[in-house]
Amino acid sequence: MLWKTFRTIIEGSTLNSQDMQVIGLCRFSYPALGGFQVEHDDIDARRAYLYAPDRMEERLRMFETIALPGLKAQTDQNFDFLIVIGDCMPVPYLERLRAMIEDMPQAKLVAEKPKRHRAVMKQVINGHLDQSVALPSLQFRHDDDDAIAVNFVERMRAVAQDCMGLITSQAAVGIDFNRGYSAKPSAEGVLSTPSYMPYYGVALGMAVAPWHEQTIMNYGHSKLPQVMPTVTFTDEDMFVRGHNGFNDSRQKKHVKPIELELLDAKGEAHFKERFAIDCDQVRRAFS
Repeated sequence: MLWKTFRTIIEGSTLNSQDMQVIGLCRFSYPALGGFQVEHDDIDARRAYLYAPDRMEERLRMFETIALPGLKAQTDQNFDFLIVIGDCMPVPYLERLRAMIEDMPQAKLVAEKPKRHRAVMKQVINGHLDQSVALPSLQFRHDDDDAIAVNFVERMRAVAQDCMGLITSQAAVGIDFNRGYSAKPSAEGVLSTPSYMPYYGVALGMAVAPWHEQTIMNYGHSKLPQVMPTVTFTDEDMFVRGHNGFNDSRQKKHVKPIELELLDAKGEAHFKERFAIDCDQVRRAFS
C-alpha cells in the first residue's frame, strides 16, 4: 500500500507539523452543480438566488464581521485560505470581497465556472498544495458566515504533532473541535447560545497524506468518522456557527429553531478574545 511506502520513507525521520502546509477553503456563493441542500431548476436559477441583493448584502456583512476577523487574527499565520467564487460574480460584490481581504496575505480568490461541487473543490485544493513538501497537509473547510477561534491553526498543528504516528499511517485523519456557539449578528449586537456540534462544518480539519488525492471537501462533514479515524477535542470554544436567514441548512421545512440570547459585556469580551469578533463592528454593519 502507498502508506506503507510513505512510512518506509519517513522511518527514522523527525517530522515536525510546523513544516506541514495548512490550507483552508471557503465557498463564497459559488454556483456549484450540486452541493446545496436546497436545489434549483437550473444554473440560472441558482445564480439568481445566490446573487440576489438582500442575500449578498447579508453574506458580505457576515463574512467581514464574523468570518474574517478570526482568520486574520490567527496566532499561527502560516496558512493558505482559498475563497472559491463563481467567474460570474457581479463586479460590485467582487470588488467588495477583494477589499475585505486586501490586508490578509493568506487569502486568495479563486474564480471557477459552475462545475460539480466535490470535483471542483478537490481540484482547487490539490492545485494549491505544495508538491515539494512530502508531508501530510492539514486541510479545513470554512463557511463564509462562520468563525474559528484565533488559535485554530495553532491547535491543528499541535494535534498533528501529538498524533504523528496515527497521521503517518493513514490516508486521512479527521481533527474535530466540537464546542463553540451558534450566533446571529444584529443591530443590537450578537445573539448566541453555546453549542456542542461534533463533526460539523466549522473548526473541523483533516490531515491528508501527500499521495492521497481526496480532500476535506470530498466528504460530508458528518460522515468523516464513518470513513477515517478521527480525534476530537472539546476543551475550549473553537467556533461560531453563523445563524442567519440564508443558511443553506435552514432553508428546508421542519428545521428546529434555535433560542439565542444577546451577549452581555462579558460575552462580548469572550467573543473578542476567542474569535476576534468586535460586537461594535457588528452593530455598525447591521444597523
